[in-house]
Amino acid sequence: MCGIAGFLTWRETPPDLLATRVKAMTDAIAYRGPDADTRWVDAGAGLALGHRRLAIVDLTPTGAQPMLSASERFVICYNGEIFNAAEVARDLPGVNWRGTSDTEVLLEACAAWGVEKAIPRFIGMFAFALWDRKERVIWLVRDRLGIKPVYWSKQNTDEGPALLFGSELKALTAYPGWAPQLDPTALAGYLRYGYVPAPRSIHSNVQKLEPGHILRLDPDGRETLTCFWDLRQIARDGMRNRDTRSEAEQLEVLHDLLKDAVKRRMMADVPLGAFLSGGIDSSTVVALMQAQSTQAVKTFSIGFQDKDFNEADHARAVAKHLGTDHTELVIDPAHARDVIPDLPFMYDEPFSDSSQIPTYLVSKLAREQVTVSLSGDGGDEIFAGYVRYLGIDRVWNGVGPLPVPLRRAGAGMLQMLSPDAWDTLLSPVPARYKPKFIGDKIHKGAAILAEADADAMYGALVSQWDGEAMVSGAGPRAAQDTTLADDLPETIARLRYRDMTTYLPDDILTKVDRASMAVALEARVPLLDHRVVEYAWTLPPDRLLDGNQGKKLLRQVLYKYVPRAMVERPKTGFGMPVGDWLRGPLKDWAGDLLSDASLRRDGLIDPGPVQQRWQEHLSGRRNWQHALWTVLMFQAWRARWASAAAG
Repeated sequence: MCGIAGFLTWRETPPDLLATRVKAMTDAIAYRGPDADTRWVDAGAGLALGHRRLAIVDLTPTGAQPMLSASERFVICYNGEIFNAAEVARDLPGVNWRGTSDTEVLLEACAAWGVEKAIPRFIGMFAFALWDRKERVIWLVRDRLGIKPVYWSKQNTDEGPALLFGSELKALTAYPGWAPQLDPTALAGYLRYGYVPAPRSIHSNVQKLEPGHILRLDPDGRETLTCFWDLRQIARDGMRNRDTRSEAEQLEVLHDLLKDAVKRRMMADVPLGAFLSGGIDSSTVVALMQAQSTQAVKTFSIGFQDKDFNEADHARAVAKHLGTDHTELVIDPAHARDVIPDLPFMYDEPFSDSSQIPTYLVSKLAREQVTVSLSGDGGDEIFAGYVRYLGIDRVWNGVGPLPVPLRRAGAGMLQMLSPDAWDTLLSPVPARYKPKFIGDKIHKGAAILAEADADAMYGALVSQWDGEAMVSGAGPRAAQDTTLADDLPETIARLRYRDMTTYLPDDILTKVDRASMAVALEARVPLLDHRVVEYAWTLPPDRLLDGNQGKKLLRQVLYKYVPRAMVERPKTGFGMPVGDWLRGPLKDWAGDLLSDASLRRDGLIDPGPVQQRWQEHLSGRRNWQHALWTVLMFQAWRARWASAAAG
């Protein structure tokens, strides 16, 4: 795991100047790789590759990067891990291996077979740049699910055009002549979803390479973007070729796939552990780790003083049952206040998933003992675990045939009571029969009743603001893909697909990457092994859904190791009590950033809707914590990076 950065001008440039400039880029992301800082330049092409190393496999100099191929034709600068490097190496006869790193295997495979043919052979997470010294072609590649990031930009500087790339935006900002321009359309997308949807970034002249894609740039400036792993095709083919074996047989297939995915990700030459929340996903990963380990696995969890968010007791119970070496930290508002000032720097562009704070804190906790930590991220998207999937499906099936005016009237009736009033009214209902924060969920559900179809309902449910209406100069909202239903006729399948191509890479995996790499911790996500993902798409709906909950088959894998009663409970998620904190210890900080004067300073966001929701939140009539946090994180980001630009 590392940080990469570089640039290409296709102009002859003094090597010392190339080295100095790329070092400034890697210095900006030094925390991603504290073990080494190296670079490689091609003066004739005006190319520089920079690498910050976090040594995980082959800790010797033979694993150092940027790495030159045995033929000396290709150079690679790589961030990630390949988990089947040994098998691929065996398919490359005649190579005189210099070391045992996966980097060398990746490099020699690309040299032998070409990038497009080599990449599909690998199991892993990766983002890399590959330079062909002979043809003067550069490739940028990102893994199938988007676990590892890569930003790129074609800049017109005073010295001429240049291609810039890096693991994070801040690496690009260190290049001379960097002139970022905020993209109003990207800002509108951010306000709607809480993250900037790819391929856009917050800057109009910078893009994110999308998951499963290869970008090739030729000396004449021609760009060729190809997709080497198409999730839409994977999903369509999987649903058309369902696994028709018995449930017991399917369970064993999934069990074997998950065991192998976890075992491969336990490969490391440094201490290794796992995040454990006590939920289905992380408990499954830890159970499979412990079953394949000769010593107690180190596990780490975060708890909250607020019992509505605290899952530390559940994690502790699972850890005790499995026999792990468990460490936990209970956090309070002071922890959040300490982390908040660093978030804009950590994330480079606006990002507002409030679980970014506990994710950072659990990463910091783990880094005190290990250098690699496995995570359970991805299980909800792959195995239909989100409550909203089944909820949308059932709501649409129930109200879709009704006239829109009648649906609007029903929504108004549901919203007559405040979320708190609903919580009180339904308090006698046992917890196992209702989700947490039921009042807030009723209000969210009511707000989508008048939408045209299930997909539009889902879009409204995951939207926080009408960003396009609130941002001056924003382009129109991207049109919904109306052809998706032809490939994925099942509603829940479409919602899973949408999440796996947007929310998963742009929110969940971005959060995990930035939070973990901020403390030089490598996070690995075995549930996102592409073989597991591909198999999950072949499972019939009744293997994913069981009554009112998803992840049916995944749960059965876990039950082989942990008693059902220990992990079965309403889903909480890795959130934190932001709503209460904004009314309490974070009120002054939030009030300053959400003030009319602060919002009008840049003239970017309409302050009216923000002020209304802020006052409603303070009064307790509504819980607008997610929407307000989104604006707060933009305001904090704007202050941090405007200050940096001025300085």
